[in-house]
Amino acid sequence: MANKSPLDDPQNAAHAWARYRRIMRVLMLATIVTVLIAVGLLYAYNGAISVHFYIATALGISFTMLLGGGLMGLAFLSNGTGHDESVDNRLPDPDELWSPKDEN
Repeated sequence: MANKSPLDDPQNAAHAWARYRRIMRVLMLATIVTVLIAVGLLYAYNGAISVHFYIATALGISFTMLLGGGLMGLAFLSNGTGHDESVDNRLPDPDELWSPKDEN
C-alpha cells in the first residue's frame, strides 16, 4: 500500500506549487536574457542574416531551456515535498524474477 503523499494536503500543495511558479519565473527571466544575448551575439558577428534564422535560434534556445528547467523544477518539487518517499516501488528480488519455476 502506498503511503499518503504530502502533496495531498492542500496547504503543502499550495506552498509547493508557489515555489515551483517562483522557480519558473526566474527561469523565464534567465531564458529571455540568454536569448537576447545569443541573438545579439549572432547579429554582431554575422550581421543581418535571414529573420528566420534569428526566430529559429530564439525558439530553439527558449524551448530547450524552458522544457529542461520545467522538468527539473518538477523533480525538485517532487523531492522537496517528500512526494518521492510516498511512492511504493518495491520490486521483486532478482531470484524471484530469474530463477527457474518448480514444475512440481
